[in-house]
Amino acid sequence: MTQPDDTPSAAPATAPVTPVAPAASRGAFDHVMEQFARDYLRDRRSTRRWSLFFRLGWLGLGLFAAWTVYSENRHNSTPTGPHTALVELRGEIASGGESSAEVLLSGLKDAFEDVGAQAVVLRINSPGGSPVQAGIVYDELRRLKEKHHKKVYAVVEESAASGAYYIAVAADEIYVDKASIVGSIGVLMDGFGFDEVMKKVGVERRLLTAGSNKGMLDPFSPLNEKQRGYAQAMLDQIHRQFIDTVKEGRGKRLKETPDTFSGLFWSGEEAVKMGLADGIGNLDYVAREVIKAEDIIDYTTKENVAERLAKRFGASLGEGAVRALRALPAVH
Repeated sequence: MTQPDDTPSAAPATAPVTPVAPAASRGAFDHVMEQFARDYLRDRRSTRRWSLFFRLGWLGLGLFAAWTVYSENRHNSTPTGPHTALVELRGEIASGGESSAEVLLSGLKDAFEDVGAQAVVLRINSPGGSPVQAGIVYDELRRLKEKHHKKVYAVVEESAASGAYYIAVAADEIYVDKASIVGSIGVLMDGFGFDEVMKKVGVERRLLTAGSNKGMLDPFSPLNEKQRGYAQAMLDQIHRQFIDTVKEGRGKRLKETPDTFSGLFWSGEEAVKMGLADGIGNLDYVAREVIKAEDIIDYTTKENVAERLAKRFGASLGEGAVRALRALPAVH
């Protein structure tokens, strides 16, 4: 008979704890880094493509600008036959504007220097503007006439008033439409006075100056009669210069009256009677009947599309530079 075995049975062996395989952890990390590297390289390639695109775009814009400038100025370098040279004076005469002395003289010089130009026509539609800019154009017109021995004709459309008429009298003859506005031979300085308004609303003006007349004609301070006298004397002096210029340009043709230099303006028909203009006629009439050269070439200096784009790009670039400078840490 079999006896029970009293020997204690051996305890079952405990299964060893299996550690996380480090290879699996490394594999996941390598996968993440590989994905990051692929994404980074993809972004770099995309950045390079866009960079190349913009570089080619700016190159194309530069070529377009060069072509536009060349095409607009081609008549200045190409020999031309007999013709009437035209330069336009439109809008306000002011520094930095389309009718500044710099812009007008650029076109006038090209017109005078072209051997095919039989005469120069300055077509005017302007209410006037800066007496300084007008004076510069007047003086240079007279110099160019003498240097190139070519006549200048002013043709007035809607108006040749104030500074525009100042320039017109440099011409050998002035032609107008019978309904044109001509004259306004005078000088003005305008502004506002807010000192009484400030008193009513209880606002105090605090103006500090070094120099007793530095705040002259300040609109927020009462008008000083002595300073008013200074300003009036200056206006009278400029008015006298204007009068002398008109008398010099028009000579014996001018039929002076007490109102001629009062700042009044007249219709073209009346201006002819007063000797402020020489006749009724438009550009085609002057080219055909007076100059005897019907072909008209426009020498007006104009801002083209490329120049406008360049100015806008320059402004945007300047704004970006200002923002970048503002972001720099300040040095104290």
